[in-house]
Amino acid sequence: MKRVVKGAVVGLGLCVLALPADAAGQADRGRELFGSTQLGTSGKSCSSCHPGGKKLEWAGSSYDDAKLAAIVNRCIEKALKGKPLDPGGEDMKALMQHIRSFGNPGG
Repeated sequence: MKRVVKGAVVGLGLCVLALPADAAGQADRGRELFGSTQLGTSGKSCSSCHPGGKKLEWAGSSYDDAKLAAIVNRCIEKALKGKPLDPGGEDMKALMQHIRSFGNPGG
């Protein structure tokens, strides 16, 4: 019984240690997507209209995931002339995490 518990604790510890690396990887991917012209065919990126997160300071705290994903996809389709991302996909999650990193200047 002690071996099972010890194994479970070690396994859980390894999972917890893996989380920051995944989160860091997702943050890197979000930053990469935000600056990429590959999301569309217009030659623009998210940062073309929002350099340094300009005018996105409120977006991360004002909208839930579904609403923010819809807004991101509208920008991809209209401004970038691209195809929408899967709202629940890893690229969308990474991009939303990056957008939320711009923070809320009011609090």
